[in-house]
Amino acid sequence: MRSAFWPKPAGGAIDLTPVLDRLQLIKGDVERLDRVVREDGDQARSGADERGRLLREEVTRSLNDSRSEMSQAISAIRSEIVTALNKASQELRDSSGELSKHQKERLDDVAGKLKAMTDSLEIRLEANRSTIETRLAELRNDQIDNAGKLRESLQTNLTTLRNENSEKLEQMRLTVDEKLQGTLEKRLGESFKQVSERLEAVHSGLGEMKTLATGVGDLKKILSNVKDRGSWGEAQLANLLAQVFSPEQYAVNVATREGSSERVEFAIRLPGRGPEDGEVLLPIDAKFPREDYERLVDASDRGDAEAVEQAAKALENRIKASAREIRDKYINPPRTTDFAILFLPTEGLYAEILRRAGLADLLQNSCRIIIAGPTTLNAILNSLLMGFRTIAIERRSSEVWEILGAVKTEFQNYGAALDKVQKKLQEASSSVDKVTVRQRAITRKLRAVSELS
Repeated sequence: MRSAFWPKPAGGAIDLTPVLDRLQLIKGDVERLDRVVREDGDQARSGADERGRLLREEVTRSLNDSRSEMSQAISAIRSEIVTALNKASQELRDSSGELSKHQKERLDDVAGKLKAMTDSLEIRLEANRSTIETRLAELRNDQIDNAGKLRESLQTNLTTLRNENSEKLEQMRLTVDEKLQGTLEKRLGESFKQVSERLEAVHSGLGEMKTLATGVGDLKKILSNVKDRGSWGEAQLANLLAQVFSPEQYAVNVATREGSSERVEFAIRLPGRGPEDGEVLLPIDAKFPREDYERLVDASDRGDAEAVEQAAKALENRIKASAREIRDKYINPPRTTDFAILFLPTEGLYAEILRRAGLADLLQNSCRIIIAGPTTLNAILNSLLMGFRTIAIERRSSEVWEILGAVKTEFQNYGAALDKVQKKLQEASSSVDKVTVRQRAITRKLRAVSELS
């Protein structure tokens, strides 16, 4: 059986060429490793901590790989050499003496070369190991120095940064304090100003409240007296009439019956059908049953249904009595209209009367009295005002026709005068045409004279 490293040639001699080639490859790998280590060592001197760590790991890994590979290669070579030597010895014993002598010389030579190569490899490995250890020590020292310098630089930078931050923080604190002080003073000034203004407003409001309280007290005094309540209702009615009519269109405290001392508070002067007809009065009287209405409101607030019904019934009876009084005292056709108006000065009271089922219709049918609140009376007065204007237009329609007839006559006269003017203009136009003809004839004669000259 022949070995892969020791193939026997045809002449019977052992071929050591593969072993030598393998040793040359190992030598080349060792030289490349040495070159890589040298280059890495040169680069490691100028590298940082991370590169040094990576370099150490790479070098260590390369050395381990190289050692392992070389150990395996040497073991394999030794094993193959031993096997080859054993086989060669066996073959040499079988061969002739001359071949044995020649092979022995070759083997001795190979053994010497192998020993020399092995010694050389061990020396180089030891040298590489020493070099790597030296370079690693240098790298370690460089890293320690660089780390110290970096630490000192960082300490210096941190100190500088700390000082700068302290200065900037102090400046910021001063700026913030200044701005806060200014803002605080400004806000305090504005707040004091607002407080002063509001105190003045409160003081003014207190004055207005005192005035209002005085007015409410006066109003309460007025409303607590029957005569004063009537005066208040009359004043409100007078304001409504004054807003709609002129003073000539209504009368105040007028007697509607001859020989009677009873006088209605207000009466609207309604015009008659024709110019010869006299005026007709529309009586309006104000009533304000305050006590009955207040009892109704109080009972409603308490939720007492029985008291509410009693107060509403009393208020209804009071309104009926007032309506009969107005009918008996103030309605007197044809001096007055066959109906009158009962004015209630508050909308709440008016709404309560309308809420009583059938009360308004009863007063209108039996007493010829129309119930009106402030808003309703204002609408009635405006309707009457429109009626007054319609009657005035009807009465003056004849005057309008007379004016239109006069305008028609004047327009006819204007047409005749316009015809005369047109004739005069036509005569003037004819005269101008004649003058133009004569001017042209004279121009021709003058042109002929000019040509002769």
